[in-house]
Amino acid sequence: MDPLAFLAGAAVAAGACAAWVSQRRVTRLRRQLTAERHAACHDPLTGLPNRRAFYSRGAELVCDPQAHPLVAVVLDVDGFKQINDVYGHSAGDEVLVTIGHRFASCAGEGPRRGIVARLGGDEFAGLIPERDGEPDEQAARLADMLAAPMRLGGQVVSVSTSVGLVPVEPSAHLADAVHRADAAMYRAKRHTQRRRTPLVTHQHVLHTSLRCELPTHPTSAT
Repeated sequence: MDPLAFLAGAAVAAGACAAWVSQRRVTRLRRQLTAERHAACHDPLTGLPNRRAFYSRGAELVCDPQAHPLVAVVLDVDGFKQINDVYGHSAGDEVLVTIGHRFASCAGEGPRRGIVARLGGDEFAGLIPERDGEPDEQAARLADMLAAPMRLGGQVVSVSTSVGLVPVEPSAHLADAVHRADAAMYRAKRHTQRRRTPLVTHQHVLHTSLRCELPTHPTSAT
């Protein structure tokens, strides 16, 4: 074989190998950068946007006339410490994930899609499309939706949330709207504490239903 041809072929092969290695490195770095950007803006437990992303994206939504009418929502899980104490911290995490996913379903779709975020602990915030009804009525419907029974630790339970909801005008400051929603949430929490327990188990209801479905047999004569 011609030595020059051999060297030329080797150089081409080496160049192709180097280009392949370089491309893989670039791809890997891009994936790492994407992952880091996602981690910087999202809560690792629920996958929802975090506080930083909420205020960044939320400010854009408030300034977008096409996104209105909007409401700001702040909510937290009632008696969350009790849930951790009774069922354990892993069960508490399940509650946060479930509540987060249910709340996220209220963000809407398309150009009017809002944002729902976990601010920290058991506190969530959202900037979502306004629904029909007064703010208190909208908050009550959201609280009822979030309190739908869920399976936890082998039992079926309902976990209540306190919800504060206020309308947001196009000229409003997001921080001010969140502050007002937070105050409404604490008013709702005081009302919730007076009217119901934060954690309701349905296990006894399941047992009662099972007993009712058992066939009855007449008592034999003696």
